[in-house]
Amino acid sequence: MINQTTLSLSVGWSESRGRKKIKELQEYFPYEIKGQKKLYNVQSLKTMKYVKELSDKGLSAKEISTLFHSYGLPKSDGDLTKMLDEMSSLYTGDEKILSTIPSSRELAIPLLKVMSDNDLYIASTLNNGVAEHFSLSKIQKDFAYPDSKETVFVSRMRHTRFTLQKQGYIEEVKKFTYRITGEGIELLNENIVEQEEELEELEQVVNHIQVIEEHLTEYDNELVIELLEKLTKVNWKHFENIVVELLVAMGYGAGKVTKSTNDEGLDGIIKEDKLGLENIYVQAKRWTKNVCRPDVMGFVGALEGKGSKGVMITTSSFSDGAKKYLQTIPYKKIILIDGQQLAKYMIEYSVGVTLKKKLIIKEVDFSYFEDE
Repeated sequence: MINQTTLSLSVGWSESRGRKKIKELQEYFPYEIKGQKKLYNVQSLKTMKYVKELSDKGLSAKEISTLFHSYGLPKSDGDLTKMLDEMSSLYTGDEKILSTIPSSRELAIPLLKVMSDNDLYIASTLNNGVAEHFSLSKIQKDFAYPDSKETVFVSRMRHTRFTLQKQGYIEEVKKFTYRITGEGIELLNENIVEQEEELEELEQVVNHIQVIEEHLTEYDNELVIELLEKLTKVNWKHFENIVVELLVAMGYGAGKVTKSTNDEGLDGIIKEDKLGLENIYVQAKRWTKNVCRPDVMGFVGALEGKGSKGVMITTSSFSDGAKKYLQTIPYKKIILIDGQQLAKYMIEYSVGVTLKKKLIIKEVDFSYFEDE
């Protein structure tokens, strides 16, 4: 068993950066409390290694969490490679473009290099210089999120300038006009390791919108826990109704709960079309123990003669064996939804939750005032 500091240092990260990643991905780092210390096992060490590799490839903590949730924790380097290949094959064209645009952290040193002659630079000139450094194509430079007036690259450049200015590496001489400082020159003269340490500190610069997003994420995580506690305590029939209501809210069509006396192992039916030519069959498990391979096999057996589409939902989790079994029956379209995902869908589609308050966050539309 090792502590958090040793866990971080084992992959070449500082204690602060490792702590940040562990906090963001805490569900994948089980620990034991001994005295006043949190101690991590060999599995956590292996997980940290893979988190570091994925971070180095440019994946955010949210993207890593999505990857682990979809494919499970990798057990070998081969698993990690396969996982990334499969994820890459699922990317849309837009996502592929987005993944090639440098992150704010990657932009920092090239931005300072453009300014290294100590001359004055306006924002648009900096953007052009850094884009040239990375040999960005017009598609990459012009890529924007839907309904956004600003490109992703310009937005990330603005964030990079903000953090560099807050840390004293550049100064804004006048509106949208910048110059590198003595500290900025010193940073450029440091070796790569020292630069990496400084960039880690840059990530700690407060971005108020990011802080709000982190608090909202934390609140949603707490809401997921509360929902799961409620779901495990409701009457089993009520639980079946909740599951069907959720699937209807998700847009899968009209649904109904089957009669318990003759449900043949199926708890609900969703009609994808008005004539009922295409049905999705539902089985709901209000369990605390894992749903294992034999349970999924039983569900698949109940579908024989009825259809090929099914959704199995549980308040607990599915074993690896249960998930792998579905790979052996590609002719059946079976979706497994565990407790965590169930609660998240309920939040997303407003089932079992009420709107407490709606927040609208606004910021200055810089492109409205000046073309960067």
